[in-house]
Amino acid sequence: MPRSFTVSRSIVIDVSPQTAYQAVSRPADMGRWSPENLGTTEATSQGPAAAGTTFVGRNKRGAFRWVTRCTVTVADPGRRFAFRVHAIGVKRPRLRGPIASWEYTFESEGGSTRVTETWTDDRRAWPAFAAHLFDRVVTGGRTFAEFQVGNIDATLHNLKRELEAVRPDQVTDGTTRP
Repeated sequence: MPRSFTVSRSIVIDVSPQTAYQAVSRPADMGRWSPENLGTTEATSQGPAAAGTTFVGRNKRGAFRWVTRCTVTVADPGRRFAFRVHAIGVKRPRLRGPIASWEYTFESEGGSTRVTETWTDDRRAWPAFAAHLFDRVVTGGRTFAEFQVGNIDATLHNLKRELEAVRPDQVTDGTTRP
């Protein structure tokens, strides 16, 4: 079976592209929507990340916990936000190398926004048999591409639920106004 290196899913959210971007471009907040990501370490800025910003993400799958070092590669407000994962570890991200890239695009659809989340497997140098074996062990029998479909769908649905529940006087800059 050939490896799938990219998974992409979309959802329409009843907010502006700028509002959706403001939420997603804050890596510290990603744990509010993702079933696997817990946000970032305390040293990470709480605001929107700019291109070149490095952050350490905290993650979990079942009882297993790990951290990743990530660098923002694109920060185009209201249009596109992307980062690459380039180190991983249990307590500190010590093992370096290309792991994955994540991208979010925001397209206006009338008064709503189509948010597309894309995961790309950057482990291109791994032999296919090694990647398949590793993936099935750490995902409960699936490939990472199959596993990420569920993660992305859950993230997008949680993002939609939260952003559509926010009152208009609460957001475009991520703060709540009385």
